[in-house]
Amino acid sequence: MPQVPVTILNGFLGAGKTTLLQSLLVQARVMPGVRLGVIVNEMGELDIDGAILDTSEVISRRDPRFAAIPAGSISGAQGLEQFARAVDRVISQGAATHVLIETSGSTHPWPLLEAIRAHPALRLHGFLSVVDTVTLAQDHDLGRAILPAASRQLAEGRRGIENLLAEQIMFASRILLSKMDRVCGETLRTVAQAVHPLNPFADIMGMQWGNVRLADVLALPPYDHARVATLGAELTDWDRGRGTASMSGAEGYRLGSIVIADPRPFHPQRLWKVYNHSLGNGIHRSKGFFWLPSRDRLQLLWNQTAGSIGLEIVNYWKIAALEDESLNLLPEERQEMRRRLAGMSPEFGDRRCRLTVIGDRDGLADFADAVRSCFCTPAEVAAWRAGEAFDDPWPASTARLSQR
Repeated sequence: MPQVPVTILNGFLGAGKTTLLQSLLVQARVMPGVRLGVIVNEMGELDIDGAILDTSEVISRRDPRFAAIPAGSISGAQGLEQFARAVDRVISQGAATHVLIETSGSTHPWPLLEAIRAHPALRLHGFLSVVDTVTLAQDHDLGRAILPAASRQLAEGRRGIENLLAEQIMFASRILLSKMDRVCGETLRTVAQAVHPLNPFADIMGMQWGNVRLADVLALPPYDHARVATLGAELTDWDRGRGTASMSGAEGYRLGSIVIADPRPFHPQRLWKVYNHSLGNGIHRSKGFFWLPSRDRLQLLWNQTAGSIGLEIVNYWKIAALEDESLNLLPEERQEMRRRLAGMSPEFGDRRCRLTVIGDRDGLADFADAVRSCFCTPAEVAAWRAGEAFDDPWPASTARLSQR
């Protein structure tokens, strides 16, 4: 049975793995004979990354080449079971010629590497570790604090976020320093110099908006499992000696996730205040779709990593199109739109807010409560219905990105 080449896209929460995946899928459209299979793993219950890919139309979640593994780490026991089924789907049903695996940010590489090595239908070609340059610069002393913190925690008989960051880099065959457009050249060089001792065998490249050539990814050589075998065995022994399973999921790093879901919009001013005053260091990631009464036509993507946030327009709400008489929709188009909206909120249609918040278990609930306090009250919803204006401090200008 011929083996299908696989490439792993790994990295901590919010590093830019989904952006990279989107870029590679867009490039695959114009490469004859290339059928990329995609397996996406998310720590949260909501399949946000799958929905983003669906909305961007680079691949549909109904496509047999696509499989999702939500609500946990692909390196955990349940995740690895789902991984085996996902591989069968994208290879057998989807006829993929190359498989891309986007792991959750809390995924430790070693169990997944072992699962791929043992799978008769797979051959690993490339482990790409996506490293957030901005986060390392701001929160980890330009990357120089990672190794000392990881070593200190191991000496204390425990493992933390820095251990996960370091080991995601150590197992890589190529390291991608993402968001290079948001730091100066000197900062990028300093971060690269700090990361290099963690893995002197891996190439280090700067990356912005996922600008990696798919042809280069497909040409990566087979992964050198022998190089990391000793490290993997040492980590396995560390867990076994303490009766822990720190490589199996987020629990080993005291990470938790909370889903926030409501059909009501966020009040733009209160949401701005929560972002600026309640976003603590322990909130590593929040992501999802939302809407504002001041921009009620737009389906917006909330994309927060550490202390930075990006807002993106991903689509228009279907109910907004139905309510807009200027679009001159045909009767059959209106009927189809109403059919799609059947069963949704009679007040808001398909408009809704759905976010996953990931962070240290201590303080996670407080931040989630602060976000929930931003939902519009019944009086504010009535004001929106009446066409009243809302104070909206969020940026009004937009930038359009294109794939070349």
